[in-house]
Amino acid sequence: MKKHLFVTIILLSNTLTFAQVELKGTMGIYFTSIPSMQDYINQSGLASNNQLSSFVSSVMFAGEAGIFISPNFETSLELAYQLYSYTNGSPGGQYDLTFSNLMPTVFAYYVLVGTGYNFKFGGGLGPRFVNVDESLPASGFTTTYNSVGYGIVGRIEGNTLLGSSIYANIGADISYDVNGEPENNGNPLHNNLQNENVNFDAFSVGVRLGITYIIGGSN
Repeated sequence: MKKHLFVTIILLSNTLTFAQVELKGTMGIYFTSIPSMQDYINQSGLASNNQLSSFVSSVMFAGEAGIFISPNFETSLELAYQLYSYTNGSPGGQYDLTFSNLMPTVFAYYVLVGTGYNFKFGGGLGPRFVNVDESLPASGFTTTYNSVGYGIVGRIEGNTLLGSSIYANIGADISYDVNGEPENNGNPLHNNLQNENVNFDAFSVGVRLGITYIIGGSN
């Protein structure tokens, strides 16, 4: 028993000696397709001469904390916030719609390590918490709709050493989020022309820039 305990302690000590913790902050620009929302705005007459295209641009802010299980494998937890806003002015008043998505995601990465840099390839899965604020022309108030869904992300990124344990980070994502039909007290947004509720399922591709800080192990 004592022998087994001693071996376990030695193995754990070796793991902790080489373990690295990674902290990262990023900001990105994403091109997002939300077909049901885009149809709703374009077909409802709210867009007038400001029609939405197939992809709209959104911004993403994210913080991530990860641990290297081995030199070539890392797991992490990211908390990201995606934001898109649409505004259209007309003689009848201003229409505003804001879509935001709080996106916790658990990632797994395969890591290629070099001197002063690394490349990571991975993917993640997590819940999605959607908030949609809509203000109709001349209404004077904003209605808030909410839903909970889930999403998957594929990611490739690189880190280049700037100095000490600080790295410049650049990455690219491709993702699909099943966000469902946001509701306000049980009432969803409704596309009267198509006679269907509006869902905010979204496909996104984007690029991100940020700063990575790696603690412990060998950089």
